[in-house]
Amino acid sequence: MIRKLTVGKNSAGQRLDRFLLKTFPAMSQGAVCKLIRKKDIKVGGKRTEPAYKLCEGDEVSVYAPEEMLAEKPVKTASENAPDIRVLYEDENILLADKEPGLLVHEDSDGNGNTLIAGIQRYLREKGEYRPEDELCFAPALCNRIDRNTGGIVIAAKNAESLRILNQKIRDRELTKLYLCAVCGVLEKKEDTLTAYLYKNEAENRVVISDRKTPENRTIVTKYRVLSVNADGDSLLEVDLVTGRTHQIRAHMAYIGHPLLGDGKYGSNRVNKEKGYKYQALYSYKLTFRFTTDAGILSYLDGRTFTADNVWFLNKFQ
Repeated sequence: MIRKLTVGKNSAGQRLDRFLLKTFPAMSQGAVCKLIRKKDIKVGGKRTEPAYKLCEGDEVSVYAPEEMLAEKPVKTASENAPDIRVLYEDENILLADKEPGLLVHEDSDGNGNTLIAGIQRYLREKGEYRPEDELCFAPALCNRIDRNTGGIVIAAKNAESLRILNQKIRDRELTKLYLCAVCGVLEKKEDTLTAYLYKNEAENRVVISDRKTPENRTIVTKYRVLSVNADGDSLLEVDLVTGRTHQIRAHMAYIGHPLLGDGKYGSNRVNKEKGYKYQALYSYKLTFRFTTDAGILSYLDGRTFTADNVWFLNKFQ
């Protein structure tokens, strides 16, 4: 059986073998290489190599058994996907202000009521995303935050933006600042804290220590006290120098100032008394600070975006 595919904008730039593995889940890497070697896979009617970088408009011909050519089913955005708060968007990216309590991705229980589902539904309704036209791309999140944390999440609308943003995040060319409300008054108005974090995967919980072991990882957390309210609680701005699981929550609890609303590392009694339903943690400010070429996203360099809906700020006014 023969299948012909035309490479679109969001598939361009990929290696041929990776493109085929994404498009045809029943194929293995070995099968792709064998078909290419036998000239059963061609680009533009010509022999090719697994590492060939696809160009927009390339025609890929694949001659293979029918069972190998079953394409990945089109996943349409659910009509029940949640509404989203759009902080900013252009032709390449979307910044969503995620509400606490909303998952960013589907969990192991198959809960599809997620931020990414809401973003994909939103873009489909605008006519910017047509899953039936995409062979192996869907709008995707570039960063994630915990279910019960609110704040700015970046989504890429096309493959080139996703590639660039992943590199920028990996190389720390984006600055993300958090607001959090913690119990008590800190001794120092600002500080850089260093400790060591061990993650217990089975319990989805981390343990902080002041002693390095082969199993734990270094964490560095910067904070600045913005205000103290009448209850004697503090509002902090936090900059994560390292970004580990539950780092802010666990690190602040370790120094004796757990986040209000945090049932895992804080006090449920205190949280209930003070009316905090979710952990008081918000990814509220994002700045693009590019030090390397940003291609089609170069216009974002130097721009800062701030969420204006931080739900616990009224407790410090």
